Amino acid sequence: MSKATPTTNRSAIQPSSSFHNPSTGSPLAIPRTFLHIVSADGVRIFYREAGDPAAPVILLLHGFPASSFMFRELIPRLASSYHVIAPDLPGFGFTEVPEERRYSYTFDGLASTIEAFTETLSLNRYAVYVFDYGAPTGFRLAMAHPDQVTAIISQNGNAYEEGLGDAWGPIRKYWAEPTTENRDVLRRSILTPEATRWQYTYGVSAPGSVPPESYTLDASLLERPGNKDIQLDLFLNYASNLKLYPAFQEYFHKWEPPLLAIWGKNDPFFIPAGAEAFRRDLPSARVQFFV
Repeated sequence: MSKATPTTNRSAIQPSSSFHNPSTGSPLAIPRTFLHIVSADGVRIFYREAGDPAAPVILLLHGFPASSFMFRELIPRLASSYHVIAPDLPGFGFTEVPEERRYSYTFDGLASTIEAFTETLSLNRYAVYVFDYGAPTGFRLAMAHPDQVTAIISQNGNAYEEGLGDAWGPIRKYWAEPTTENRDVLRRSILTPEATRWQYTYGVSAPGSVPPESYTLDASLLERPGNKDIQLDLFLNYASNLKLYPAFQEYFHKWEPPLLAIWGKNDPFFIPAGAEAFRRDLPSARVQFFV
C-alpha cells in the first residue's frame, strides 16, 4: 500500500523542478508549509497547507499506512505555483476522531469527511492528487462534484480490476470469508513494523536511500490502541471500492477530467495494468512509470 518517500516504488513522486532560478541559477525562496487542525464532520482533521491562497488548489490525499507526511517534499515544490492542501484521513496521521463520534471506518465515511473538510475550507475548485486509499476517496468526491474537480493525478491510485495484483490474495480471502481467523492473518502479516518497512523498500532500486523515519512513523501510528482494528475494518470495506469501479470509469468517460497516472512499476498491490487502463476511458490520459 504505501511507500511514502521519493525513492520508493509507490512514493510521492517528485517533480523535476529545483529551488533555483533556471535563468540565473540563484536560489529561490522555499515556500513554508503550515500545520493546521480544523473540525469537520465531527472530526479534528490535521492538515498541511502551503502556497498562495489565491492560487489554483491541489488537494493531496494519501494512502495506507501513511499520512500527509508522505507529501512533505512534494508540498513545497508544488506550492510555488499552487495552493496545496494535504489532510490526514480519519484513522491516519494526526487526525483525531472523538470516541463519541462513533465513526464508521468505511470508504464512504472517509469520502464524506473529506467532503465536509473541503466545504469547511471553502475549496470550491481543485485538482486532486490521489494515492492508494486516497484514490477511492478522491474518486467519490469527483463523482459527487464533477464540476469542482479540475484534474486528477493518480499515484498508484487504482480504479480497474486489472490493476489489482496478487498481493491482494489474503485480503480477498478476508472479503470472501470475514472470519476472526482471516482477520488475524492480516493483523499478523500486514499490520507489523516489518511489513510496513517492506512496503517502503520492496522493488526499490536503492533501498538504502529510503529514510527510516518514514516507515518508522507509520509503524508507530499503527501501534496506537485500537488503530489496527480500524485498519482491518478498512481492509474489509475495500471490497466496496471494486463495486464502484464501473461508476468511477463512467465518471472518467463522461466528464473527461485531465488525468496523469504516475505509477511505481514494481508495486505488488496496484500493478501497471491499472495505470494503462485509464486510457480506455480517458484516451488523452498521460501514464508514466517509475522504478
